[in-house]
Amino acid sequence: MNQQDAEKNNKAGDEPAVVSRRKFLAAGATVVGATVARAVLPPGSEAADPSGRPQADAPTVPEDPTKVPGTPPGPYGERSTFERATRLASSSHSLTPHQDLDGIITPSSLHFERHHNGVPLIDPARHRLLIHGLVERPLLFTMEDLRRFPSVSRLAFIECSGNSAGEWKAPGGHTAQKTNGLFSTSEWTGVPLKILLREVGAKREAAWMLAEGSDAAAVTRSIPLAEAVEEALLCYAQNGEALRPEQGYPLRLLLPGWEGNTSIKWLRRLKLGTAPFMTREETSHYTDLMPNGTARQFTLVMEAKSLITSPSGGQQVQPGFIEIRGLAWSGRGRVTGVEVSTDGGHFWTPATLQEPVLPKCTTAFRFGWRWAGEETILQSRCTDESGYVQPTRQALLAVRGSNSYYHYNAIQSWKVARDGRVSNVHL
Repeated sequence: MNQQDAEKNNKAGDEPAVVSRRKFLAAGATVVGATVARAVLPPGSEAADPSGRPQADAPTVPEDPTKVPGTPPGPYGERSTFERATRLASSSHSLTPHQDLDGIITPSSLHFERHHNGVPLIDPARHRLLIHGLVERPLLFTMEDLRRFPSVSRLAFIECSGNSAGEWKAPGGHTAQKTNGLFSTSEWTGVPLKILLREVGAKREAAWMLAEGSDAAAVTRSIPLAEAVEEALLCYAQNGEALRPEQGYPLRLLLPGWEGNTSIKWLRRLKLGTAPFMTREETSHYTDLMPNGTARQFTLVMEAKSLITSPSGGQQVQPGFIEIRGLAWSGRGRVTGVEVSTDGGHFWTPATLQEPVLPKCTTAFRFGWRWAGEETILQSRCTDESGYVQPTRQALLAVRGSNSYYHYNAIQSWKVARDGRVSNVHL
């Protein structure tokens, strides 16, 4: 259904204040043109209206800040001291400030992080990767060895399976960072897993792979080879530079679209076998508790999800035109559509997707809205190329119950109060 048909089907007088991009730009051009016409007057000139009378409020050229001597650049670039975007860090994780960022790529310094026993400091010259088990030639690779193989770079998100875990019971996150901070997107560079499996001669009967890290917790996960082998990367770089220690330096596994705990950091060992290795993490963690007391296991794929980052919790807006901005992603593939509601889910309108739209990568969306100052609720919902539609909270709880901790992907609701303050609510 297009926007025109949707408005016809909606109750008269109930349609939201949606601003078309063409009308907004046309109206803005008149204002901008008038502003520019006045701003180009030379310093000291008097602006005059058509009657010839001088205008007392004529603008003048602002003071040029570049006349103040600057400082020389350092060996490693730093952001401006006027920018304050920071991660929220705890003893076990840190959260990405999505409400303070633009675009789809998360700066390496703000990428979320999750560890189980501290962040190890590893000398890359001493680091080794062992590939063994059901292989013809068990091999030990140095980092220099790995960098000699053909490399691949791709954009992909990583999302912790516990992202939004606090939302299962109540609206626990005050901001977009606190509700969805365990999710980030980067450009990753490394060696395709399938190249290394050919190098060691993986046997046909090998169906599962154990991945183990070098951290103090020696975190391990069982990986089904058939689903992972085509896209898995052994990464040594992120966003154009070496991995940061918190992201697994010098080597990590990347499984695009799967829960983050499978993308083992500080990777030291891959063992091939015929069945799941059933590690401690897989028997005591990473299971989804269902209402009937059973538990889902190996729920590896992160399902479609979206988040309005502006306006979002903790922010405040003013009446008038507002561009609603947000992010959408799915472990099943590409995002094919995002809809936005400005009335708590009664009426939905397609948002504009910003290119690039890539598989298992974040997609940015935009939506023009004019707020008249009434109390309302903003929502977004995502559809991916498999046809899966992000569920409402009620629909998710009806199937999964409220005893789970992982894989919460219900529609996020932001309440806009009459004073413009935005807060997290559940519908």
